[in-house]
Amino acid sequence: MRFLLIALIALAWPAAATTALDRAIVSQLPNGMDVIVLEDRRAPVVVHMVWYKVGAADEVPGKSGIAHFLEHLLFKGTDTVPGDEFQRLIEANGGQDNAFTSHDYTAYFQRIAADRLDLVMRLEADRMRNLVLSPEIVALERLVVLEERNTRVDASPGGVFAEQRAAVTHVNHPYGRPIIGWRHEIEALSYTDALDFYRRYYAPNNAVLIVAGDVDPAEVFQLAERHYAPLARSEDLPPRVRPQDPVALAERRLVYRDARVTDPVVTRSYPAPHRRPGDQAEAAAAFMLAELLGGTRTAHLPEVLEIDEQVALSAGASFSATSHDPRRFSIFAVAAPGVQAAKLEARLDTALADFLETGPTQADLARVKARVRAAQIYALDGLDGRARRYGVALASGLTVGDVQDWPAVLQAVTLADIRAVAARIFDRNQAVTGYMLGPEDAQ
Repeated sequence: MRFLLIALIALAWPAAATTALDRAIVSQLPNGMDVIVLEDRRAPVVVHMVWYKVGAADEVPGKSGIAHFLEHLLFKGTDTVPGDEFQRLIEANGGQDNAFTSHDYTAYFQRIAADRLDLVMRLEADRMRNLVLSPEIVALERLVVLEERNTRVDASPGGVFAEQRAAVTHVNHPYGRPIIGWRHEIEALSYTDALDFYRRYYAPNNAVLIVAGDVDPAEVFQLAERHYAPLARSEDLPPRVRPQDPVALAERRLVYRDARVTDPVVTRSYPAPHRRPGDQAEAAAAFMLAELLGGTRTAHLPEVLEIDEQVALSAGASFSATSHDPRRFSIFAVAAPGVQAAKLEARLDTALADFLETGPTQADLARVKARVRAAQIYALDGLDGRARRYGVALASGLTVGDVQDWPAVLQAVTLADIRAVAARIFDRNQAVTGYMLGPEDAQ
């Protein structure tokens, strides 16, 4: 087995302060499974994560929610570890486990004493290829997922609004589908749907194993050889090519009314660049733009709308740079009492126009860079966060080198870069503007 030590690209701070905690040792098993080890000897604990390069955006049209549904079903047991024995074994050994699904990946993880790594690898490898399902199990778990949708989406005005915005925003790309799935399609998901999805995507050559904590990398690779290497590859993995959104020629707007809404909300989103392998500079500029506009309470939009003009209870900007395909750059504001959404949108537009005309200063950018750099260094203190940083990136098509380069790429962003990316992003013809209103809000 081959492995490669990839060192951290140093920031402006002394390299010794971070290199030891952000060193990644990389290998690949003969069946195509990538293995990443993040060694950290400070406590006898290990985080074990398996990331599958499949999420809600990889689903067949008409089967929305199947990726998330299968995440639930993976806890239903195998012939050797039946029922909920998996979770009972983890808990009996003092560990914790869970899973999550996004548009781009599905991940399963355990946090446990380092001397129990062999146990969790055996359990996770077993259910990668040996899941046992029945129509009865699938039917019961489908009810659980529907109740989760009730709680997380239908019972929340913000959840419904976000779902509707995504559907309007992505007219062709599957990012417009909810991760949990549309209700009518969840209700129709079958035993065959789940098994077909599982057999196609849950395979070592579609997975990344990340182990972080008090481990010897050589021993981790030996355990991976023992438990994961014997698993068969999937020979029918479809290419990860998704339909893309067309270039919009006119702004889209939506209004969602809900009796539970007390404070009007205004949102707007625009197409934005994302991190691509070996080419992260423009995404880094967009990331810094979001921080300057709304990353903290003293950023431009909160300062103007909340503090100076007092027309908003909160305001900000958001941008997720890490995704398989381009996502959106968003700004938002929640109206202060008595402020109608139309007035709030006008003030949001003015604040944004002022920012684009005058621009941030070098001192503003230096403060944001210092805050971002500090947050990245603090994040090295947690095993879960470090493992997830690699998992999200690799499952979205980036490389270990891209993860290592990202802090330096962010620090290299200039004011000219920010002006250039802002000019590209803020095109009203490609914007989606949303209002979330109470039933009595007159517009």
